[in-house]
Amino acid sequence: MPDLVWLVVAALGAGILNTIAGGGTFLTLPALIFTGIPPVMANATSAVAVFPGYLGGALGFRRELHAFDRGTLLRLVAVTLAGGLAGALLLLVSSNAAFSIAVPFLLLGATLAFLFSDQVRAWAATGRHAITPFGSFGLFAISVYGGYFNGGLGIVMLALFALWGMTEIHAMNGLKNGLAFALSAISVAAFALAGIVAWPQAVTMMLASTAGGYLGAPIARALPKRVVRAVIAAVGFSMSLVFFLRLVI
Repeated sequence: MPDLVWLVVAALGAGILNTIAGGGTFLTLPALIFTGIPPVMANATSAVAVFPGYLGGALGFRRELHAFDRGTLLRLVAVTLAGGLAGALLLLVSSNAAFSIAVPFLLLGATLAFLFSDQVRAWAATGRHAITPFGSFGLFAISVYGGYFNGGLGIVMLALFALWGMTEIHAMNGLKNGLAFALSAISVAAFALAGIVAWPQAVTMMLASTAGGYLGAPIARALPKRVVRAVIAAVGFSMSLVFFLRLVI
């Protein structure tokens, strides 16, 4: 029962964080590992737990998605599915020991990406550093990362879109949510077929994260952006430190 309460609280908080700015994985993955789930299974279960949020986001931005050229959008989805599947398969062949070593570095990298996301997008949006619009290579690499870990996925996607030369934030968010949903769908399917999802925990956390996503909207409106960023950064750095210490102690 204490483990269940901890998982519900973590998933509720993750739903709130994802609605406000992202970073829900900083809570769900550590919570699952701390309650005794092996690291690889914990990562797969965490991906399932936050999956409904991507569906809601994609549906919410369907008007922006319809504005994209259909052929371009289908190609981007295909690239995302291929990268997401590759990342998921990479996780499936990772040992718990190897993934445990990678976790603190992945958490730290995702935290830094979140903390400096505005600066990266501003730098990319200048146009002087733009790369081929809607290119496949960068999206495939990010999708492999998303299929393997998922933490901070939306942040790095938005940075890539800025490098593509996109400037309209609603179009960027629409594309981010649509592609993140496709990526999560293929990776979650791979994890489910491989039998590495802890379903009782996953279902419980899915419900809690969905409720947290709903609660996150009024909280986002009430809190100053700098407070939200400070809280998420503190959570990310704290979890990174805890997992670094687990490696050396």
